[in-house]
Amino acid sequence: MSKRKALVLLSGGLDSSLAVKLLQEQGIEVKALHFYTGFCVTEFKRRLGQTKEDGTPYENPALKAAAQLQVPIEIVDISKDYYKVVLNPKFGYGKNVNPCVDCRIMMLRKAKEIMEKEGYDFIATGEVLYQRPMSQTPERLKLIEKEAGLEGLILRPLSAKLLPPTVPEKEGWVDRSKLLGIKGRSRKVQMALAKKYGLEYEQPAGGCCYLTDETYAARFKEAYATEGTITPDDLTLFAVGRHLRLPSGAKLIVARNEGEVNFLKGFTSRYGFARRVDGKGTLALIKGKPAEEELQLIADIVARYSKREPSKVLIKVGDKEHLLEGKPVSDELIEPMKIYAKKEVGSGA
Repeated sequence: MSKRKALVLLSGGLDSSLAVKLLQEQGIEVKALHFYTGFCVTEFKRRLGQTKEDGTPYENPALKAAAQLQVPIEIVDISKDYYKVVLNPKFGYGKNVNPCVDCRIMMLRKAKEIMEKEGYDFIATGEVLYQRPMSQTPERLKLIEKEAGLEGLILRPLSAKLLPPTVPEKEGWVDRSKLLGIKGRSRKVQMALAKKYGLEYEQPAGGCCYLTDETYAARFKEAYATEGTITPDDLTLFAVGRHLRLPSGAKLIVARNEGEVNFLKGFTSRYGFARRVDGKGTLALIKGKPAEEELQLIADIVARYSKREPSKVLIKVGDKEHLLEGKPVSDELIEPMKIYAKKEVGSGA
């Protein structure tokens, strides 16, 4: 009998890596799929040129895991279509603005296309029953399979013994008795298995998605409530800088470091901006049209975040430029304008 082949959704985390190992132990030929949504925290830090606490650069976790597991990997870019899912998820949001169920369905539909095109037998994931309350209950797992058109063809090796047998198990492609029955949020079993297999993994384990971040969600909700719409640019910019809403309704996005300054420069051709011109300092994007009397306030805010010293600030809004002397504004004045995860911001669905 020919060797059975599986596609495994590999996030780069420990659970999906263990799913690969469990299949490899049973002689299954594995290819990894990693989906790029545009919202990965680690990938975004890489783009900003940030480094870890020890000074080493951030690595793509999926590529690192695939190399460790010695499996081929395909990076699938779904970012262009994914933002539509974020704005209008059929099955709603999690605690913040994370459409976990819709996200999983979208990934699995794409995986199904690849499976059928390339002749793979089934799909496997590192999902653990009840680890995530929105998307990993038995009912949700069943719903996701149905919506993706993959009923019976998604194997979850870490929780398989707690779930109905899949086609790979019924057909004898994999031995169900050698799969696991993990459930819940405890990581003890997975950590023991990582030690057994000699797998390196990030500690502490954490989400790789900005959509689960409280401040990102607060900015998303505030923008929708204030502006009535969310653009693809917004979905990127919510993850960058300090966000301040001016009294006029215009918004400032102020870079916090050199990496963010360089990143925001890429948006200055289509948005207004303010930057220090007489020394090293920050850059602020201006979204919307500020009132004339707010130009001095913008200059003062730029001075505040440019070493807290008086600064010459160039402000460009539309086709008009203004050169103003900015004096560092007080934190007390700025605080009410800041957009982040305050208590008055709702926690989501």
